[in-house]
Amino acid sequence: MRVIGVDPGLRHTGWGVVEFKNNKIFHIKDGSISPSSKFDDGKRLLEIKNQLLEIINLYNPKMSVIEKIFVGSGSISSLKLGMARGASMVALAEAGLSIKELSPKFVKKTVTGYGSASKEQIKAMIEKLLNVIPKNEDSSDALAIAISGQIIGHDSSLSFSDENNGLSLAITKALLKEQNK
Repeated sequence: MRVIGVDPGLRHTGWGVVEFKNNKIFHIKDGSISPSSKFDDGKRLLEIKNQLLEIINLYNPKMSVIEKIFVGSGSISSLKLGMARGASMVALAEAGLSIKELSPKFVKKTVTGYGSASKEQIKAMIEKLLNVIPKNEDSSDALAIAISGQIIGHDSSLSFSDENNGLSLAITKALLKEQNK
């Protein structure tokens, strides 16, 4: 099954496409959508939606996964992130894809084994898991989101939740490692 992961942002929306085939995860493509800062917010959101639709049409994923919003102390930045997330979700829905939503902590825990992993740790694991260097930080996160969605969406034996213990996580990581041999 082919999956697109989306890491929304008004300045940079990361995207990554992976495919699960014959018990292995393959990198298809990754990148980011970066609308001009000269555009007003409405035009930037439209650009995100339109470019994401083009990417979906080009790579034909069967499932989509998007990161949930982490609400920090900056209410304006959270609001803008929410707008970019909404534009991305409209594109995914318009393409007819089901949308899974995952927390940042869950994605980090799935890919690295640590829910508070740094962006560098995520990127390092993506490089190991997919044997590819992501285009940028945003696309690296999007690939991690896609992999996390692929794991919970493909096979219930690979599925785990934020509440599971370390054994489940160790098993999932071992299965991922085995799949990529």
